[in-house]
Amino acid sequence: MSDRLSRIITRSGDGGDTGLADGSRRRKNDVRIVALGELDELNAVLGLARAAIEDEEADSLLLQLQHDLFDLGAELCQPGKQQVSADYPKAVEARAQALNADLPPLKEFILPGGSEALARLHLARTVCRRAERALVSLDDREGVNPNSLAYLNRLSDLLFILGRYLARNRGLKETCWQPAISRTSDSD
Repeated sequence: MSDRLSRIITRSGDGGDTGLADGSRRRKNDVRIVALGELDELNAVLGLARAAIEDEEADSLLLQLQHDLFDLGAELCQPGKQQVSADYPKAVEARAQALNADLPPLKEFILPGGSEALARLHLARTVCRRAERALVSLDDREGVNPNSLAYLNRLSDLLFILGRYLARNRGLKETCWQPAISRTSDSD
């Protein structure tokens, strides 16, 4: 691979705009740049989760997801390009279904936590939802690849399921939400 970034400090964004891969420039608060930033943050949060997870299968899955997010980012850097195929959301959904197959059904919402690794997965899930909202905003304004929208939607589900899967495999008890009504009635 040739050098892609020979200069990191360019000063070209000092005025509040940034360049896309197609050579165009956008304001740093432009909806496309915001979506790219959300994907970048999601990728960093997945890296944090990988650093805390001591499960080779989960680490491998999260690494693949990081590569997928770079593919999606490459797509967004080139308006009109469609790099994310229908195989991306299908693969995430299949992985989620496989991990979820042996998990007990949910009766209540789960509070984030249980361990540092699980809390980081919950954080990744919420950042993924924010990235999805940013992509929807971009879709409203300019249109985006529907496979990319489906991918992020499935990805947040996968991250939630992966957390439940790891909790079960580590013997961690999930903390379920208790509505205020049930908490106050228990103390009476």
